[in-house]
Amino acid sequence: MEFVTARGISYRNEIKTIKKKTDVPLQPIYEAFMNSWEAILDRFSQENMHNGIISILLHKKSNIFSKDTGKVEYDKIILADNGLGLDKSSYKRLEDLRDDSKRHSNLGTGRIQYLHFFNTTFMESVYRSTEGRRKRKVRLSKSDAFLSKNAIMSLDVDEACNDDEIGTIISFVQPLDEKDGDYYASLGVNELKREIIRHFLSLLCENRDRLPQIVIKVFLDNKITEESEVLSSDIPKPDKEDDKLDFTYSKLNEKNRIVESNKKATFHLKAFKRPSSEVRQNAIFLVSKGATGTQIELDSLQKNEEIDGNRYMFLLSGDYLDESDRDDRGNIRLISSQEFRHQNENNLFPEEVVLLDTIVQETNKSINTLYKEFEEKSNEKNVKIDELQRMFLLNQRTIDKIRKKVKITDSDEKILKMVYEADSEIEAEKDNEIKQQICEIKSLTPSKDESYKNEISERTDKLLVTIPLQNRTALSKYVARRQIVLELFELILKKELESLKSEKRIDEKLLHNLLFQQSTVADSPEDSDLWLINEEFIYFKGVSEYKFEDIEYLGKRIFDKEFSVEDKRYLTSLGERRLAKRPDVLLFPEEHKAIIIEFKAPDVNVAEHLTQIDFYANLLLNYTTENLHLTSFYGYLIGEEIEDRDVRGRVSRFEVSPNFKYWFRPSERVTNFNGGPEGSIYVEVIKYSTLLERAKLRNRIFINKLSDGEKQKNFLSKP
Repeated sequence: MEFVTARGISYRNEIKTIKKKTDVPLQPIYEAFMNSWEAILDRFSQENMHNGIISILLHKKSNIFSKDTGKVEYDKIILADNGLGLDKSSYKRLEDLRDDSKRHSNLGTGRIQYLHFFNTTFMESVYRSTEGRRKRKVRLSKSDAFLSKNAIMSLDVDEACNDDEIGTIISFVQPLDEKDGDYYASLGVNELKREIIRHFLSLLCENRDRLPQIVIKVFLDNKITEESEVLSSDIPKPDKEDDKLDFTYSKLNEKNRIVESNKKATFHLKAFKRPSSEVRQNAIFLVSKGATGTQIELDSLQKNEEIDGNRYMFLLSGDYLDESDRDDRGNIRLISSQEFRHQNENNLFPEEVVLLDTIVQETNKSINTLYKEFEEKSNEKNVKIDELQRMFLLNQRTIDKIRKKVKITDSDEKILKMVYEADSEIEAEKDNEIKQQICEIKSLTPSKDESYKNEISERTDKLLVTIPLQNRTALSKYVARRQIVLELFELILKKELESLKSEKRIDEKLLHNLLFQQSTVADSPEDSDLWLINEEFIYFKGVSEYKFEDIEYLGKRIFDKEFSVEDKRYLTSLGERRLAKRPDVLLFPEEHKAIIIEFKAPDVNVAEHLTQIDFYANLLLNYTTENLHLTSFYGYLIGEEIEDRDVRGRVSRFEVSPNFKYWFRPSERVTNFNGGPEGSIYVEVIKYSTLLERAKLRNRIFINKLSDGEKQKNFLSKP
């Protein structure tokens, strides 16, 4: 045995860059099949040979439990062909990783899949040389015995022979993953045949009239149990074809915007309409080097949908796809418009590409012209989009922009997400337009001339028109979302939610999560619905349901400091862990200030918790880091069971505000136990129902302004 040592590379590192195709357990068999096919083509071109043979032999073996369980084990898979064999040029390509000198658009890395799936792959080949026939025996492996020699291959035999037939036999033994072995052991002839046809359908279709003999056999304990052959009659004929699809290349202009170039790539589309029993799902597959690989989105049908008992499969091929194939054959690298637009200064991508977006859109457009039933599905999609536009007052310009991108299979949620993303792009364009208009207005020179008055009036009107167009959709969505939150809030308080009808009480967590989701951090206004309490609260940073000791502000823990001996004693006295307490909501509106919000279940007597917020304020004043210097506190105790005499009877400083239906306590002292400045705290006690009533009034103002016609008013303005 002679290890074939690499030159200039480290195999141990190199094979890590070529990933195992884990989702395709037959990948090494596909690689070997394609190599056999190409070897037969090579021999045909040299000798005008017409009787090519590829044999796929799956060997299984019984174990001591097989009689009882009926299960057998995987032994080996053998692929044999009568192609050109491992001659001098083929052997050199096998020696050198990434040797792409072979025809058929190969990268020279497919054999790495052998290494990822099997501990050992044996190759035995008889070939012609200038001295006569010779035999080579080779082993492939990524075991330590090989990698320690910086090798993945050994040459075991290279000698003259008298064999009559030339060709190659590849044997795959010892799967590295037990799951792969179990899969191979479960395979039967029919499934293996079906997978070979499916994977190489495009290749087999093109060569239907000149197929090599493809034999598949299954052995158990070296005895044939099943056998079959891939015949021309097994290969479905395309139902329809589009032989010349010209897709335009894209490039970036000087403003980093994607524009079309003058260059085009030609693609070929084959359409198969087959009974659903024969086709697992509707799909478009990209074909490279004869193999079915990457799947792209089919707009008009869901995966499992049927039309008159049929499903549809489409194969898209072309030189561009062959050139875009990666190391694991069939994994085609295509670039989306978003990736292409965001490429960096190092030109991560080529200057001109056929974008994935272009391929998906143009392929689906071609499919819709091939089948009338697909065009009908496309009309259904447009109806769905129009309904969403009317329901949510969506901008017509945005709808026009995304309509072509929407698939019939897209959910309402996905379509709305596309709308909102497109809105953002349009808003950016409008911002620029507004800026230009303001600059134009600044350039005006006041005068008594009548033309000046006309010009300033014209430009002002233009500006006022632009701003509402930009903001109407965003504001409508914002208000509509608030209306949904208000309705949900009311349903909870009335116990009319489906999940509450069988419950005896309303859990505090439900209301807490509605207003500000528990165990979250708020860094932006969208993070909570605290506007229900106070509009200003949505602009403040803060946390919900965090232990005091874990709370961070501006990237640092607020209680992370050295405590005095007395402070340490107090914080854990009486068996308590005071810094493990969790305020429901803690907000930091500005320097030296904190807002503390506590929620109580609607059936809890709120008066029994009047001092809780004071206690939390005292912890924040005395034990947070010195740089915070929190001295001003605002507390909100929120529940539903509030009795006036209970509140004022327990804490006499509380006063009632009859007009706004809440209780408040004017500024109270917060004691500093360490001799520093004292703090102050203002506290309100308020009902959930009062919050709801106030929020409805505030929201109704927006709704009435935005409502345009009776239909929108009915949708948005329910009090």
